[in-house]
Amino acid sequence: MKIVENLPKLFVLGFFGIGAGVLIFKAFETEESSESLAITLPSFTSEAQAGEVVFNDNCAACHGSNATGTNNGPPLVHNIYNPGHHDDASFYRAVENGVPRHHWPFGNMPKQSHVTKDEVTSIIRYIRELQLANGISYKPHNM
Repeated sequence: MKIVENLPKLFVLGFFGIGAGVLIFKAFETEESSESLAITLPSFTSEAQAGEVVFNDNCAACHGSNATGTNNGPPLVHNIYNPGHHDDASFYRAVENGVPRHHWPFGNMPKQSHVTKDEVTSIIRYIRELQLANGISYKPHNM
């Protein structure tokens, strides 16, 4: 009987829950491939230049040229990847363990065990320099 009495409340909660899910999904959905994002390219340090080569060989197929994303993976030049929300350790974990789908509708990221820790370090440098050139810097993560 309690379920029947609470049915209107459950309906409202479900409706708002679905609505929130749709809004989150829409925040990451694009009409066209993220490849068309116009970004600023900085003068990369030598470590970031090395990271760009490793990124292009291992990450760009999903995360796009200049980390602008594709239909297979999110853009890393996006505020959600600012160091306050995704610190450098999260990149090491993603490469080592893979990542279950959570912020985006692209599916799980498989682990990339063929990429060494030193290569990840240079990839991070590349991503962070791209982010800074595009106005993405540390912002504390608030839940």
